[in-house]
Amino acid sequence: MAETTQYTEDNIRSLEWQEHIRLRPGMYIGKLGDGSSADDGIYILVKEVVDNSIDEFVMGGGKHIEIDVRDGIVTVRDYGRGIPLGKVVDVVSKMNTGAKYDSKAFKKSVGLNGVGTKAVNALSSSFLVQAYRDGQTKSARFEQGILHDESLISESSARKGTKVVFTPDPSIFVNYRFQMEYVERLVWNYVYLNPGLTISLNGEKYYSENGLKDLLANNLSGEVMHEIIHLRGEDIEVALTHAERSQSEQYYSFVNGQHTTQGGTHQNTFREALVSTIRQHFGKQYEAADIRQSVIGAISIKVIEPVFESQTKTKLGSNDMGPEGPTVRTFILNYLQTELDNFLHRNSQVAEAIQRKILRAERERKDLSGIQKLARERAKKANLHNRKLRDCKVHYNDIKHERRLETTLFITEGDSASGSITSSRDVQTQAVFSLKGKPLNCYGLTKKVVYENEEFNLLQSALNIEDGLEELRYNNVVVATDADVDGMHIRLLLITFFLQFFPELVREGHLYILQTPLFRVRNKQKTIYCYDESEKRAAMAELGVKPEITRFKGLGEISPGEFKMFIGENIRLEPVMLGKEQIDALLEYYMGKNTPERQEFIIDHLKVEKDLVDHG
Repeated sequence: MAETTQYTEDNIRSLEWQEHIRLRPGMYIGKLGDGSSADDGIYILVKEVVDNSIDEFVMGGGKHIEIDVRDGIVTVRDYGRGIPLGKVVDVVSKMNTGAKYDSKAFKKSVGLNGVGTKAVNALSSSFLVQAYRDGQTKSARFEQGILHDESLISESSARKGTKVVFTPDPSIFVNYRFQMEYVERLVWNYVYLNPGLTISLNGEKYYSENGLKDLLANNLSGEVMHEIIHLRGEDIEVALTHAERSQSEQYYSFVNGQHTTQGGTHQNTFREALVSTIRQHFGKQYEAADIRQSVIGAISIKVIEPVFESQTKTKLGSNDMGPEGPTVRTFILNYLQTELDNFLHRNSQVAEAIQRKILRAERERKDLSGIQKLARERAKKANLHNRKLRDCKVHYNDIKHERRLETTLFITEGDSASGSITSSRDVQTQAVFSLKGKPLNCYGLTKKVVYENEEFNLLQSALNIEDGLEELRYNNVVVATDADVDGMHIRLLLITFFLQFFPELVREGHLYILQTPLFRVRNKQKTIYCYDESEKRAAMAELGVKPEITRFKGLGEISPGEFKMFIGENIRLEPVMLGKEQIDALLEYYMGKNTPERQEFIIDHLKVEKDLVDHG
């Protein structure tokens, strides 16, 4: 019989607050990441600090917030009331300490658990907090959550408020880099939800006059069927329109200023209320899917002491608006059934456009119904009998699994590349989908092609996105192709597929390009993998005289042993992000007919395959 491990008082220890956060950061900020994804930890750190400044604005303290993000260092300065000087150290270093437990002071605050800035402090290599209040100031500086020094209270002529400066700890956030597009998106959401607030990001000012109406207008990717419906009430704001071309639903939802990217009670009710209101207005039992097809909507509500499903607050779990108020569902249903119905009665042209859209969706659904049934049966049979999809053991729709944010699907082409990734992946969280040759250029085609094309049908089925992203099985969808001309073409065709039929997958930050090394530079003592020509030159200089240089021409040339390094902790992902260009115009230019403008662009930027090989 095996000897039992000793269990004594020596086995039991108590962790300091910062030790627990650093040991289990995922409990506080979700996944860590390197900054390539919008939900990576470094952006949660920024958000936790800015949330406090937003709460000051909501409580009437200060209309301007300054944010600076440079060289991996974040500075946030607000002009609110300022932290009470005697509590400057406590509020950023003592768990369960903060004003937000007093619901009189922060009735509809974003953060209610007193943890946010403590997590930022603990997970930063350097953290400075300074409060300005009543002509006086006090500061404290920490390293990895441990107090390094604090100043005495002194006189100050600076405007009241709070300043926080922090550097994410590189030992926790390995190779991190802020993608400013994600920070800008965060800032835009703050100003959309807080009329009258100005935020300066690296010196550029952000401001919104029309709230959620501006949010929709600034994020439209194509033509719409009618003007944006914009409704505002006490504790609720709604904006709504319908896309001309896209068939998918698209929602932006917020609770107390927090972007709930995974939705929750309020977003589900918004979708339900839209259907019931439209049916009531037209007196017809239209199919819910036909009513919601091509919807672009946004909803923001304010709830007393909201309950979220995690510290990162991406999904609302609350059922009630507050201790004495109605349920969230009743509140939203009653509001929309009254205010949206009134709007449609007053704006008959908008109502007629919505009804035309519903009838068109109904015809399209009936035309597709037979094909969809056959395609689903084909996909189900294919999943049982082929090896296009090597699945992982964790699925995204299992919301209780702690590693769901890590789930990744690699889309690759060719047996050798698929074999290398399959052999070296983490079978718990990483899956592989193998393409057979180049996908079809689907620009300008209808949704019918998704069901008729076996490759697209199986990919749609693997991702489980036919009816939207609610049951998306993988948080990260990664295009893994060779860095040659053919590989680049496959990337472009896949991106076209997603933008044409599932733009929300790209818009919500789930699509990436896998970056793999182009060169291996080594001598007998050391091996360095290089992702571009400049890294190769630096490696050659470091290793000295005549190192061995290998140029990887394809993913299949990288052995499974080596590949494990590039899809594990050191993975480099380049996010596919949408700028301000409209998707329709973007696809028309790059994937439409061979226009003179595109010919001119290609000639001006032409590089033959030899150039790509020689210059990486």
